[in-house]
Amino acid sequence: MACILLRMPALDMDAGRRQQGQSRHCPDARPADAARAMPVNDSESPFSPPAWDLHVTVATVVADAHGRLLLIEEQADRPLPGRELVLNQPAGHLEPDETLQQAALRETLEESSWDVRLTCFIGTYQWRTDDGRDYLRFAFGAEPLAHHPERPLDTGIVRALWLSPDELAQARPRLRSPLVWQAAQDWLAGRRYPLDLVRHVP
Repeated sequence: MACILLRMPALDMDAGRRQQGQSRHCPDARPADAARAMPVNDSESPFSPPAWDLHVTVATVVADAHGRLLLIEEQADRPLPGRELVLNQPAGHLEPDETLQQAALRETLEESSWDVRLTCFIGTYQWRTDDGRDYLRFAFGAEPLAHHPERPLDTGIVRALWLSPDELAQARPRLRSPLVWQAAQDWLAGRRYPLDLVRHVP
């Protein structure tokens, strides 16, 4: 599974004031024009700010005609006693040259063997893990179209299963992250926005 990381420089709002103060008081200070000419994206530059890695992911809340939700049972990234297997929605990273909607359809098929139709946009979720990884997840609502049981599941996926909302609540300690519960709860609460709220600009 490919992983897209957005590397975003941290802004230093005091940098300009420091440079001005240095020019006034330090005889060895570099002129302001020379400082601006430094390659700010050069990782070896002393003026380069720290980079920020952001994981952009998608997830689908798939509901069948009986109101059951599609969950993925998968191996935990960091297994703990009693949490060797966790539950997640069909989800994964955005890959190069695809839209968020395309990524949601692809990940659902790869992880569950289900073709689905996206019906709505649920929301965008920002989350930081305990070890400092940052995620931005785009969640979509979907309905199942066709199952392909002969299709192999992604590596690490044990099975796909359907749970009622009550069963999902009982399984909450096994959810992979708070994102799973929040997206499901938002969908159950009726949060459904038009798909064109998330637009791809060529």
